[in-house]
Amino acid sequence: DYVKSELEKFMIKKPCPLCNGARLKKESLYVKIDGFSIAEVSSLSIKEVYDWIEKLKEKSPDEKVFSLTKRESEIGEPIIKEVSSRLKFLMDVGLDYLTLSRTSSTLAGGEAQRIRLASQIGSGLSGVLYVLDEPSIGLHAVDHDRLITTLKELRGLGNTVIVVEHDANTMLESDYIVDFGPGAGERGGEVIAKGTPEEIMKDSNSLTGKYLSGKKRVDFHDFLTEEDKADLSEAQKDFTNTLKVVGARGHNLKNIDVEMPLNKFICVTGVSGSGKSTLVNETLLRALREELKLKNDEPAQPHDGIIGYEHIDKVLNIDQSPIGRTPRSNPATYTKAFDEIRKVFSMTKDARIRGYKPGRFSFNVKGGRCEACKGEGQIKIEMQFMPDVYVDCEVCEGKRYTSEVLDVYYKDRNIPDVLDMTVEEALVFFDSISTISRKLKTLSDVGLGYIRLGQPAPTLSGGEAQRVKLASELSKVSRGHTFYILDEPTTGLHFADMERLIAILKKLVAKGNTVLVIEHNLDVIKAADWVIDLGPSGGDAGGNIVFSGTINDIIKSKESKTGLALRELYYI
Repeated sequence: DYVKSELEKFMIKKPCPLCNGARLKKESLYVKIDGFSIAEVSSLSIKEVYDWIEKLKEKSPDEKVFSLTKRESEIGEPIIKEVSSRLKFLMDVGLDYLTLSRTSSTLAGGEAQRIRLASQIGSGLSGVLYVLDEPSIGLHAVDHDRLITTLKELRGLGNTVIVVEHDANTMLESDYIVDFGPGAGERGGEVIAKGTPEEIMKDSNSLTGKYLSGKKRVDFHDFLTEEDKADLSEAQKDFTNTLKVVGARGHNLKNIDVEMPLNKFICVTGVSGSGKSTLVNETLLRALREELKLKNDEPAQPHDGIIGYEHIDKVLNIDQSPIGRTPRSNPATYTKAFDEIRKVFSMTKDARIRGYKPGRFSFNVKGGRCEACKGEGQIKIEMQFMPDVYVDCEVCEGKRYTSEVLDVYYKDRNIPDVLDMTVEEALVFFDSISTISRKLKTLSDVGLGYIRLGQPAPTLSGGEAQRVKLASELSKVSRGHTFYILDEPTTGLHFADMERLIAILKKLVAKGNTVLVIEHNLDVIKAADWVIDLGPSGGDAGGNIVFSGTINDIIKSKESKTGLALRELYYI
């Protein structure tokens, strides 16, 4: 498996020349219903297949089913009924834009979860406890009602549905809410409020309730300095430099020209399947990487060119992938704060006497690390057909270092003690060392004051990993002219965390950079300087620019579903 994964780095996938991606031999493809082979039906969107199936059910005056003989219709009636109902379940959870042949590896987490949800509704089971983790991920505001209706259908069958969710609509439509807090990490873990949505909104202990009732609103301005506000004010006046993608026609994009102002906070919105990821991740990001001579895993989707890239020095995709694959990676190493911490320990009296350099305090190289676990603090036990298991190293007891290194102290703490500190604890501990406190401050600013400096990368959630990457970028001395791309950064974030996230993105803009996010969250969209709305629907019915302009203009737009959702937002 290891050799195969290494070789796959140098391979690309192409459609089979014999079947052209149909997967079946020609004899199987000769069998057709209403002129369609099974491969042609599979290549249609769920909505198109549903309409086609419904057509087959229509009866003509001579009692023959459309395009089917009487005998064929009798044979096919139970099959058509079953296919039709299953397709309807998929449409009810907002997946009408997906093609039936779409491979599971290309589905977003929210899409895969909603497919499983649709299959459960079709099973008709009762007395089941269903647990869903943020099913609204990747779902546009106008589609939330369909998802909520589906969840209520499951409840109506006699089931219990537990949803981990940050979406306000889902919470307001629920029967009962349990609110955890009061903070994150060690400051959390308590039930601070529970009850109906009405009871939660009246509970003074619940921060969530304050946002649901409208007493508090998502407002990022409190997290900006006066200097940031002044820089943003100047940036908002300047619409001189723009970036333009010409003739984008990958997947369902309809040969569109997309222009966006630089040094702005830009939001690409649209219903699920409208072409946002194709435009941003598969066309714009890859095209910029090609033009800037950066590493590119795959070529950009078909387009005629990109204009204005000379105003950009580099492009960064800050996604929710892990900051590392092993316990050796952690927030301290990723943000480079650990480099400075090792220097501090190398300057202590004990370290100088022993001749220890900063490298001695690294758990990634030989010298001071425990060789039994190679500095990981844990031993990986491979479990063959089950996931690998990590256990604490018996030699260093999870400390990562040799006993000699453990004898070196700075302010009564050795290096493992420091790695075990939370970001907030470390900020106080290193308050006099600006090179360290500056990097730690950015982690605190992005709402990660509760994570530990040495917390293994695999234990961080996608949202936490993304914010660690943002903190790393903020801690660097910015030259501006960087183009940042983020895909749904609000995944897993509470309203209060969202305020910090928007403030961070605004700070990047204040430094002379451009930030582009793909987002459905209305609070984030409302904070954008420029909005590009794709649609009007998903799949083949999408891929057009419905709106491009400022937030004040999209609210007035009659064509934009995003504008409609913004107008209906409880505090606009």
